[in-house]
Formats: sequence, C-alpha cells, structure tokens
Amino acid sequence: MAKLYFSYSAMNAGKSTLLLQASYNYHERGMKTLLFTSSVDDRTGTGIIASRIGLEQKADIFSGDDDLFAKISAAMDKGQVDCVFVDEAQFLSSDQVWQLAKVADDLGVPVMCYGLRTDFQGKMFPGSAELLAIADHLREIRTICWCGRKATMVVRLDGDGKVIEAGEQVVIGGEEAYVSLCRRHWRARELD
Repeated sequence: MAKLYFSYSAMNAGKSTLLLQASYNYHERGMKTLLFTSSVDDRTGTGIIASRIGLEQKADIFSGDDDLFAKISAAMDKGQVDCVFVDEAQFLSSDQVWQLAKVADDLGVPVMCYGLRTDFQGKMFPGSAELLAIADHLREIRTICWCGRKATMVVRLDGDGKVIEAGEQVVIGGEEAYVSLCRRHWRARELD
C-alpha cells in the first residue's frame, strides 16, 4: 500500500540530499521517479533540486494553484511512475497536500515530501501543517545548533548578519540568510 511521507527539519539538515539519494536508489533498480520542486525556490535555477554537497537533478515545478493529482496522473499516462518526490514541501497548499494523499491512496504511488516545518518566526508553513496532520509517515531529519543540541528552529539574517524578527514568511535564501538553532538559542537570538 502506497503512503504519503513527510520528512522535515530546520535549514541545512540535508533534506534535498536525502531526496536525491532516495530517487537515485529507485533509478538504480530500473524504476522511474517523478520529482517536483516549488517555483518559489529559484536559488539554483527554476526546476532544479540541488543539495549543498553538489548533487542536483532536474524537476518539474509546482505553483500554489497547480493540481498535482492531475499532473501526476498525466505523467503516469505517458509512462511508469514508481515514486513521487516533492522538495520544498512547505510551499504546498493544503489542497495540494490532499492531492498528494489522493495519489498515494487512489493511484497506489508512494509520495515522499521533504521540507521545513516552521519559518523564522516559529510559525508553521501551510503545506507543512497539512502534511503533519495527514501524512502516513513522519520523519524528523536532524541538524545541530552551534551549541551541539538538536536544531529545530531557524533565524533569518539581514545583510549585516543581524537577526530579523519580522517580515514576509517567505524570503528565499541559503546559509547567508538563515541559521539553524536549538529552541533555546532561537529564543535568545544567540548565533554563537
């Protein structure tokens, strides 16, 4: 029975690396995967899933109003799809999460989503909240704070390396813009 999976973490825990590795494992066994990433995240180019360690793969993009069930069904009409992978799953809408659940339930294809749980203010992303509510399998991917504790939160930095406490929920950036911290150091806004 196919399931809907959600692997989540703070920034820089290796989510994209794990996604690309899992997709590679399918390909190595002669199976076909379908990869999606958000149109919002263009750090390495549109339609590219890239990891900090240099792995990358082309992917289909999704926007907030796309019907992912229809896209996946259409891809299956053109050929075999053994697993669907979704990077930047925090940018999914609630409806899209339910569409992915329908892919697992009705089409019998496992769906593996990878994304952030919370934003820099400690608030849930809509896609992550829905995935935490309905996914069949949840997995926390761990990274560490500068103190050595498990990092579960992230702060956003301005151009001078100072912590920003307000602003838009989504501002695309990498290590120059975000730092993963344990809850204690996130609350204190202590970067080291």
